[in-house]
Amino acid sequence: MFPGQALAQPADNTATLSAWLNAQTNIQTWEADFVQTRSLKALTQPLTATGHVWFAAPNRFRWELGHPARTMAVRQPDQLLVIYPRLKHVERYPLDSAKAGPWKDTLALLDAGFPRSRAEVESRFNILSQTTTNHIHELALQPKSEAARRLMPQIKIAFDTNDFSLHSTELQFADGSTMQNVFTNAILNPKIDESVFKPKIEGDWKVTEPFKK
Repeated sequence: MFPGQALAQPADNTATLSAWLNAQTNIQTWEADFVQTRSLKALTQPLTATGHVWFAAPNRFRWELGHPARTMAVRQPDQLLVIYPRLKHVERYPLDSAKAGPWKDTLALLDAGFPRSRAEVESRFNILSQTTTNHIHELALQPKSEAARRLMPQIKIAFDTNDFSLHSTELQFADGSTMQNVFTNAILNPKIDESVFKPKIEGDWKVTEPFKK
């Protein structure tokens, strides 16, 4: 790598970021496979797993980790469901309660890869740095919300400068651990059945609300 190759000039950064944000307006739905790598200080080797993700603008998503899914996270307009199918257990996090404020700020970080405008990015994040290496442009972002920042001080988003497709996200947590998702086999604007975002919860499953005491 030649000196200066990894770090683009500020003007180039602005143009690249603007082009990516313009491309985001075309995204209504999206799905992809991913490889998740978790690095924790207590472990010498990172943990890896595979999964699948669906997204529907503006803020619905479903993450499934494992095949078959061991863990599912489903974002609906008014709640987040974290589902453990093997345990028949569901954690429900309402997003319309007073206690949901800090959680909503943090949850909003999970769809950071799909901003709708530059104003949205700048309202939620401080842009710490931008670099381009081998056609992959990476943004390092700091959440502006103090509550979110206490849990997750930094997020990295990377996209391909050839087609502006999402390449990866990396969440950095306050304890120094990281969780990176690298996406493959992405499909832009697929038809996603509504049932994807409305998982069936059987009657014998245990449903808890961690916010309630």
